[in-house]
Amino acid sequence: MSHALEFYINGQWVKPHGAAQIDVINPATEQPCAQIALGDTVDVERAVAAAKAAFPAWSVSTREERLAVLERMLAIYRRRSEDMAQAISLEMGSPISRARDSQSWAGLAHLEEMIAVLRDFSFEGPEGDVYITREAVGICGLITPWNWPMNQIMCKIAPALAAGCTMVLKPSEVAPLSALVFAEILHEAGVPAGVFNLVNGDGPGVGAILASHPDIAMISITGSTRAGAAVAKLAADTVKRVHQELGGKSANIILPDADFAEAVQRGVRGCLSNSGQSCDAPTRMLVPRARMENAMALAAQTVATLRLGNPADEETQLGPVVSDVQYGRIQTLILKGIEEGATLVMGGAGKPEGLETGYYVQPTIFGHVTIDMTIAREEIFGPVLSIIAYDDEEEAIRIANDTPYGLAAYVQSGDLVHARAVARRLRAGNVNINGADWTVAAPFGGFGQSGNGRECSKWGLHDFLEIRALIGYGG
Repeated sequence: MSHALEFYINGQWVKPHGAAQIDVINPATEQPCAQIALGDTVDVERAVAAAKAAFPAWSVSTREERLAVLERMLAIYRRRSEDMAQAISLEMGSPISRARDSQSWAGLAHLEEMIAVLRDFSFEGPEGDVYITREAVGICGLITPWNWPMNQIMCKIAPALAAGCTMVLKPSEVAPLSALVFAEILHEAGVPAGVFNLVNGDGPGVGAILASHPDIAMISITGSTRAGAAVAKLAADTVKRVHQELGGKSANIILPDADFAEAVQRGVRGCLSNSGQSCDAPTRMLVPRARMENAMALAAQTVATLRLGNPADEETQLGPVVSDVQYGRIQTLILKGIEEGATLVMGGAGKPEGLETGYYVQPTIFGHVTIDMTIAREEIFGPVLSIIAYDDEEEAIRIANDTPYGLAAYVQSGDLVHARAVARRLRAGNVNINGADWTVAAPFGGFGQSGNGRECSKWGLHDFLEIRALIGYGG
């Protein structure tokens, strides 16, 4: 990574103000794979100043000018998609096949969608006697996570560019390499100087400064609920817009009329995908009480078919979790599940046999989980599934909604009309019916402590726009 010890500010790769650096750890080897510089207040001020200087021109650029930039980005992203996949696999342990087909692909899909949206988006027009304009919200601070690095970077940057905003990106210091590749793509695409800026760093050193900076009009963060709340508090004094995509504890209701075996297998794979490191993972599987033993057996059979191992192996389906810190937290919660009396069906504490090096977690299934157990309440963010019994449909809906989170939910039924009716009663921003394919055209975001605002497609573009009403515009 030729620019790992630099920041991208005002259209150039620049040396950091300070000397602080941090190792980027390959989670499969537990060894450093790169070093990055850590930014400070001076670096953030330089980046914000560049974005502020670029805003007047970029905010009034034409649709055609913005489309031209996004289309150049798309062509270069396609050419460099393998570089992106390799960086993601190295930094956060994603199996390389998944890094290509899901992680890197997600950035590409969001960019294609935003280009399509921008071509026809209505930025202004009359609403009765009032003329409405939709304009760039201003300079944006963007804080992105390590679990879906390019998905979340593109979910923020593509609509921000399309809206006419300028920005400063702080990617996760745990997985920053893909963001450096992305900055190279934007530079090659000719994004005007100062429109996009990147400063690596940690939360206190960079994220907190962005959140409280008086020149930042909007802060958009994807991360834990704890981090989102901290950012909102820092942003409050300057009354900036706060956009949050935070944690989740998503319920997966398997109704009695579902194809039970298919639904359980789908639910297990969805929960364990990305080593369980997805905020919308279906981590609570709700099954009819009489089917609990059957569900546990089917879940164990499904886990046994999954290949856990080296992310560089093309056949690997599950890799390590991202860090020692994450590994430790997951182990604590697995032990808590055992201690509180859940039935350990598969997996458990400790590393899988033969994978003693690397932050590998045994894919773990708990049955007979009750709603008061820690593993049923807290977001684990690892390959751990809790199977919970319900007595009737009303109880299933109550259990699903009994959470401070509301990012996603899942419903499985053999009757589509029935599934739709249940889906409408679930307090979540996204409800998946019968394993429907994920789409970048759907708005993504949550209720409650899962955050506020929406990302993806036209919904994401709206969130980067301010609305002006011109009264008496027609004379």
